[in-house]
Amino acid sequence: MTHPTDRVRRHGRRSRPARRGSPTPAGAASRRGVTVLRLLLVALFTAGLATLIPGTAIAQGESVSGTLRTSLSGPIEGVEVVVTTPDGDEVGTDETDENGRFTIEVPGPGEYTVTVPEDALPEGVEFNAGNSRTVTVDPGRNQGVIIGLDDGSRGSGGGTVRWVQLFVDGLRFGLLIAMAAVGLSLIFGTTGLTNFAHGELVTIGAIVAWFINVDGGVPLIPAALLAMVIGALIGAANERLLWRPLRRRGTGLVAALVISIGLSLLLRYGYQIFFGGSSEAYADFRGQRAVDYGPFNLTDKDLYSIIIALVVLLLVALMLQRTAIGKAMRAVADNRDLAASSGIDVNRVILVVWMMGGALAALGGVLLGLSDEVQWDMGFRLLLLMFAGVTLGGLGTAYGALVGSIVVGVFVQMSTLVIPNDVKYVGGLLLLIVILMVRPQGILGSRVRVG
Repeated sequence: MTHPTDRVRRHGRRSRPARRGSPTPAGAASRRGVTVLRLLLVALFTAGLATLIPGTAIAQGESVSGTLRTSLSGPIEGVEVVVTTPDGDEVGTDETDENGRFTIEVPGPGEYTVTVPEDALPEGVEFNAGNSRTVTVDPGRNQGVIIGLDDGSRGSGGGTVRWVQLFVDGLRFGLLIAMAAVGLSLIFGTTGLTNFAHGELVTIGAIVAWFINVDGGVPLIPAALLAMVIGALIGAANERLLWRPLRRRGTGLVAALVISIGLSLLLRYGYQIFFGGSSEAYADFRGQRAVDYGPFNLTDKDLYSIIIALVVLLLVALMLQRTAIGKAMRAVADNRDLAASSGIDVNRVILVVWMMGGALAALGGVLLGLSDEVQWDMGFRLLLLMFAGVTLGGLGTAYGALVGSIVVGVFVQMSTLVIPNDVKYVGGLLLLIVILMVRPQGILGSRVRVG
């Protein structure tokens, strides 16, 4: 009889059972199928969320809109606004409502002239620079029109000082940028991901709050809290269904960046389809008059926005400094491998970062929609300024994002002292370039030796 070891010697080594957890062709194929299924679930989740929100079935056509108001008189109601072609052919008219707002549909993309009759304004209110504006309407967009009005408050003893007014407006705008940029910076610090879809979290917060407030009849403050919860859940879904599986597969940072761009496009144009291309205002806090604070004027809603942003950012700073999860976030952002070897659950920390980033971005979207109205691409237009604030302050640091965002917001607004208002965002990017030439690591970033 042949001994079993003889058969092994004769035919080669005895085959060993596969190690537990080692990849097999069937297992690898199964995991690839699960990954594809998760990606499909992300797309279906996004589409399903949009279908649960009532809205228009298709994107609306082109239109122009604006608001006639001053600090003293408030909204100006009952003024007829006329839109014509460059040749003088009338396209449409509309009367301003109780909030001073008008919206006029136009036949298609192109150049149009918006005119307010010179004798239509109430006594004491005059045009700053003429009663007409020429605007270019892009396909599928609602083009905003700014017609400057003067109620006599500027330049008087109790009126505004222009540079002080711009500084206050810039501080408010910078705090709104910081609300969203803190989450973006922490996500980059803990995962290395440059998330181009972060702006869409800002938009979804504003849109969800608008539907809950306007269609649901819920006051704006509870609607904003619900929007923050939904933003946190969407952030968690992003991490669990998309980014964590991609990290496990060893997806490179460049590939992840491209995926985030694709996700941004999917969400942004999904918002346009189901929300529409027009600008919408919340039901609460409309038509407020600005309060005179001496050298500057500020509406109550803008003042509350500044206070809310300061309180929330202060709470975030205390959380990062005093709580265990905050210290774990900073540890993972500083050195992920060292944090893992120290016993920190890195995946749990990253999940909390995504949830916090989603909630903060949603709240930033609500506050931005309160001052600038809700639009389908509002987060995308804020995205470059968020990146500028994060990079300017120091990549991966929450405090750097806060400082950099405030600097960008103030600089963008005050740059209108010397450049036209339409190109003021360019000033923030130029500031970023100059600062990085002098201090490449950013304001609060640390030097890193490469090579």
